[in-house]
Amino acid sequence: MLNKVILMGRLTRDPELRHTSSNIPVASLTLAVDRSFGRGEQKETDFIDVVCWRQQADFVAKWFTKGQLVAVSGRLQVRNWEDKDGNKRRAYEVVADEVHFAESRKSTGGYDRQDSYGNQDTPAYASAAPRANAAPLPETPSDFSELLGSDDDLPF
Repeated sequence: MLNKVILMGRLTRDPELRHTSSNIPVASLTLAVDRSFGRGEQKETDFIDVVCWRQQADFVAKWFTKGQLVAVSGRLQVRNWEDKDGNKRRAYEVVADEVHFAESRKSTGGYDRQDSYGNQDTPAYASAAPRANAAPLPETPSDFSELLGSDDDLPF
């Protein structure tokens, strides 16, 4: 069997970070994804719920904000439950395996040269002030350096 979903859309709100009773991070977000249609037809938008777990939840909650273009791959999950009136309910959501930035640096407001932690080339929206629920950034190892050269040196 195969259950694979790949989406690209804009975040409708900032991701919401929560923790389970066993302190496992879980982030919820909603993507606005346009449907593809032929020429001249009006586009429609689907709003798709996405759930991220553990380190990915922390990452998404810290670095992603409302309006950003995001690429998500994962699996479709269906949850069934009964509401307080005894009615059977069903929710469809994508459980993310991967979440990626889908815009260039320029379209997201550019990059700062140095953030408040001394790290280079961090997203401008991330360096303003870390969110209250986000852990501080790790220190950048000093034994890494940028490789300079032309694209001709690449093996592909």
